[in-house]
Amino acid sequence: MSTDTFVEGYVTSQNGLSLYYRDYGPKYGAAIPVLCLHGLTRNCRDFDIFAKSLMDKRRVICPDIRGHGNSDRDKNWRNYHPSVYVDDVRHIISALNLKHVFVVGTSMGGIMAMIMGVVMPTAIVGVLINDVGPDIDDHGLDNIISYVNRADQVFKDWDAAASFLKASFPHAPAMDSDEWLRVARRTGIERPDGTVINNWDPGITKSLKKQRRGTALWGLFRSLKRIPVVVVRGFFSDILSGNTLLRMQDILPRMHPVIVPESGHAPTLSEPQVWEPLNDALAKAESANSWN
Repeated sequence: MSTDTFVEGYVTSQNGLSLYYRDYGPKYGAAIPVLCLHGLTRNCRDFDIFAKSLMDKRRVICPDIRGHGNSDRDKNWRNYHPSVYVDDVRHIISALNLKHVFVVGTSMGGIMAMIMGVVMPTAIVGVLINDVGPDIDDHGLDNIISYVNRADQVFKDWDAAASFLKASFPHAPAMDSDEWLRVARRTGIERPDGTVINNWDPGITKSLKKQRRGTALWGLFRSLKRIPVVVVRGFFSDILSGNTLLRMQDILPRMHPVIVPESGHAPTLSEPQVWEPLNDALAKAESANSWN
């Protein structure tokens, strides 16, 4: 199916799940494709405005990770893990015949980008990591777990869903009521009776608790040293601390850090501070690689 701005498609995962994606922009051309990976409780619709801003010059692929949005739910909640998600991404890249991609990953998507640096080193030629790092602030992770634990909540309408999101993430990017409503519509789904539920599988709650035991991500981050890297942090972020961002730059001195004022977790990537570093990183990736 196609719309005025993107084509919809599905790819089958290794264990038979149907994985949805949106495909923006020209399929062929001189510009390197961008692969957008969303956060834990979000979906590909988060990147709609971002993708439209890039699609005149380049292809932009935005998948729904398994258990999210229009992709199938997994009966085995243990498969809700970044390493499995990355394997799904491998299938999508292969199915679309993409040799190289520039990855934009928000939160969980940023962790996936780090994993790709190890397991798919020839595919990833640049990365923008949005508001996450190898160390995750405990307070912020507690807030996310608390939110995810209420995954099965039913809202009477879209306004109630938007109010709940605003209360759950008080340090999110500054937005008015209309923008919170748009975020709610990207995050939830309306049922036939008009009530609204979250558009992701509550089974990710069990997996998240297991992952809370901790995994060393610094080695994964180091794998990105050979490619252009931009790391975006919301000034009030409770996921990516200022100290972690400094350590990340110590490890990758050529990394371009971007701090978005008046924003918590996570910046929308529509902020003006993001675009110059992103375009610079894309240009460097394109000059260093042959992808078509």
